[in-house]
Order: sequence, then structure tokens, then C-alpha cells
Amino acid sequence: MSAVNSMSRMYDNLEPTVIDEDLLRSAVEEQGPKEEAGKIAKAEGIDFGDVRSLRLDFKNVLTIDNLWEFTALTKLQLDNNIIEKIEGLDSLVNLIWLDLSFNNIEVIEGLGHLTKLEDLTLYSNRISKIENMDNLVNLQVFSIGNNILKDLENVIYLRKFKKLKTLTLKGNPFCEEDTYKQYVIAFLSDIGFLDYKLVHQQAREAAIEKYMIPREEMLHNEKQANAIVEEDNKRKIEVELHKIAYVENMDSDSLFESLYTEDAEGKKLLIFKAIEKFVAVCYQIFEYGIKEHDKRQAEVNQFWECIEEAKNENKLLGMKAIDEFMVMKKKVLQELTQISDQRLLEQQVSDYNKVIAELWDKLMGYELQLVDQLEEVVKDFERNLQDMVSMFIESIMAFMSTARDLENSHHEKLSEIALPIVDKLAKNEMDDEISEDVRMLFVDKDTIINAISTSHDYHLLKIDNKEEDMMTRLNNWMKGLLEKIHDEEEIQRNRLRVVEINHLIDHLRDEIDNLEVGNAGGY
Repeated sequence: MSAVNSMSRMYDNLEPTVIDEDLLRSAVEEQGPKEEAGKIAKAEGIDFGDVRSLRLDFKNVLTIDNLWEFTALTKLQLDNNIIEKIEGLDSLVNLIWLDLSFNNIEVIEGLGHLTKLEDLTLYSNRISKIENMDNLVNLQVFSIGNNILKDLENVIYLRKFKKLKTLTLKGNPFCEEDTYKQYVIAFLSDIGFLDYKLVHQQAREAAIEKYMIPREEMLHNEKQANAIVEEDNKRKIEVELHKIAYVENMDSDSLFESLYTEDAEGKKLLIFKAIEKFVAVCYQIFEYGIKEHDKRQAEVNQFWECIEEAKNENKLLGMKAIDEFMVMKKKVLQELTQISDQRLLEQQVSDYNKVIAELWDKLMGYELQLVDQLEEVVKDFERNLQDMVSMFIESIMAFMSTARDLENSHHEKLSEIALPIVDKLAKNEMDDEISEDVRMLFVDKDTIINAISTSHDYHLLKIDNKEEDMMTRLNNWMKGLLEKIHDEEEIQRNRLRVVEINHLIDHLRDEIDNLEVGNAGGY
């Protein structure tokens, strides 16, 4: 009987356990500090968000659940349970080591958020296919031995894990094939250990030579696939750049084509269209938009550099003041422990508290300086950004005005030639062949004039909407950025800094108040 079947029979007799708060708390306490430190930790309460390692092995667990609070977890043991499905792990984004061996798992799934995972053990389960691991880009150790993998080509999936060095496959049906190890080594030529044994260079070279032709074909196919992916990613990056520059699809005839998207009558008159000049204006908008985006981004980057420089300089001033105080503090506290005269002691403590107050004044003074400095930097940035945005909007309005002029000119020309065509068609004097759909528009003067006017109004509306969309999105971006800066860099930062300073001063005062000195009691 196989190990998997033996395990399955054993599990049939086990009563499932639910992962609830009591089980989790018990497990954390059991694995936490012992003796006095453990008593203190238990008395103060356990914050699951601080736990780094958790063992839930041999607990008869059926379903993975209620682990969402363990966001700092780096190591999780769930081996030797009766788990049937990998789930409930999405919040464990810091997980590095995961053991799910000796369970009843049939499908690899639920690992998409574990991008930091380095060591994954699925040994002795019921898995028949290696899949759904694409996001495990840091995987270095993978154990999937003693499962029911039958097709050797399963291992090809593991080629995407460039950091994989240790692999365990022993105990799967495909391991019975004579060429098993050579096949794995040939197609996963970077692994250092296979089934607990070191892969020697001689064995690696022999395997690669044996499978040279299919391996080279696979490498060629991978190269082509990677080139397609790279090109696709490049295009996505370009599209995203065009979007944040507010000129997406302006490097083509997209805007012109959109004029006719819902213009049924206009489409019939496309035989009279003049596209070149209109598209040229779109290209001008595109090139100008990219250039202005680069300028805005440079302005934003320079702003954040100025902010960080000011904050770092101010931080150094504060650290220097605190360091100087700490040197003095150490000396004073040592002296206080040696003083037995009550009046002298009280005077020394009073002087020390004055120095603490001076430190508070100095730190608050530095913070006030920084507030004023940041306010000035933000004002300059806001003024510069508003000027850039205003200039961009004015230019876009000018470009769009040109586009409207081209549409108006096209409308006028179309109107001029339409009436003579009506007359020619009425007299059967039209030399050029015209489709029946177009001929119906020229049945009389009112019909064609109405069709041309309706089409013209629709085109102007599309141009207006595009202009409004570009200006609205840019203004919203600027508004959102400035609000974020005012809130995070001025209001919130200042509040947090003031709280930090007050906490430090309160701590220093509490420290001297509780200090046991001389024979005079405590302060």
C-alpha cells in the first residue's frame, strides 16, 4: 500500500479540528517565550500581527482558516493534517516558508499572494499536476515528492522559477521511468540538489547532451515567447505613459475614426473625407502632451527631492540636539545617584528639568522652522505646477480649435459639393459610381443638408468631449496631488512630529521622577 493511501486511511479515523482563536492562541503561547517572559507575554495579551512563526502540525486540521491577522508571519507549518484545499493564505504576504506536507491536497492553488515564498513543501499529498504557482518568483526550495505526478513534462513548468535550487520529486509515478533523473536535470539544469542528492557537473553535462535537440527546441520556443511578452509589456508601459500624459490614442487616427463611430449617416459620406490634416493635429497634441508630461514629472521629482532634503537636514539637527542631551543626561543621572544632600538634590533635579524644557523648546523650534520651510517649498511647487497645467490646457484648447476649424472646413466643402451632386443625380448626369446607401442621402436637398449638419454637430461634440476629458483629468490629477501634499506633508507629518517630541520629553521627565537617588527617596 502506498504512503498516500496509508495516510488517507489513517485520516479517515480522525476528527477534524477547526482553526479558531483558542487553537491559535494556544499554539502561539506554546511556541512563545517560556517561564517569566512567557507569563508576562500571556498577561499582556498576544498580538497575532506580531507573530513570525506558527506551528499547526498534527492538529487534525481540515480547513485553513482564520489566519488573516498573522500578517507578519514568515514561517507556517501545517503538515500532518487532513487539509484538502490550499486556501485562506492571501493575507500572509510575508510568508517565506510553508509546509503543507502529509495532507489530502489534490490541487495546487491559493498561493497567488505569497510572492516572498522561498521554501514550499507539498510532500505526500494527492497532487497530479504542478500548476498555479506563477507568482512564486522567489521560490528556491520545492518539495512535491510522494504525490501522483505521472507525466514527466510536469517539471517543465518549474523552468520559470529562476531561483529554484533544491527540488524533491521522489515517490511520484514518473520517477519509475529510467530516464527520470536525466530528464529533470536536462530541463532544469540550474538546480543544485535533486531528491536530497547533489547534482554533479558530469551528470548535468550528460543529461543536457542526451536531450540536446528537444532542449534546444524548447529554448528557442521560450526565447520567442519571451520576446512576445517583452513586446507586450513594452506596449503596456507605453499605453500607461500615454494615459498619464492624457494623450492616449492621439498618436494615430483614433480620434478621427471615433468621429464616425456612431455617425451612421457620416459613415456613408466617408468618400468625401480628408483625414491627413486632422491626424497631423492629433500627432502634434500627442508629441506636445508627452513633452509636457516629462516637464511636469521632472517638477514633481524635484519637489520631492527638496522635501526630503529639508526633512533630512532638520532631522540631523534634532538628532544632534538629542545626542548632546543624552551625553549630559548620562553624566547628570550618575551624579544624582551619589548625592545625599536633599537641597542639593532638589536643585540638581530642577536644573535637569530646565534642560529638558530647553530640549523641548529646541526641538519644537526646529519643527517650526521645517513647517515654514515646507510651506514655502509647497507654495512654489503649487505655483509652478498651476502655471504648467494652465499652459498645457491653453495649448490643448488651441490644438482642438484647429481640429474644429478642419471639421468646419470639411463641413463647408461637403455642403458646397452636395447640392450640385443632388442636381446631377436627378438628371442622371453623375459619372462616378455611388452606392445605393449614399444615393439615398442625395434624394433631395433637405435630406443631404440635414445629414451633413447632423454629422457635423456630432463631430464637434466628439472633439469637445475629448478636449474636456483631457482638461478634467489633468486638473483632477493636480488637485489630488496638492491635497495629498497638504495633508500628508504638512498636517499629518507635523502632528506626528509634535507627538514624537512630546513623548520623548514625557519619557525623560518620567525617568527622572522615578529615579531612585541617594538616601532621599525617589523623583
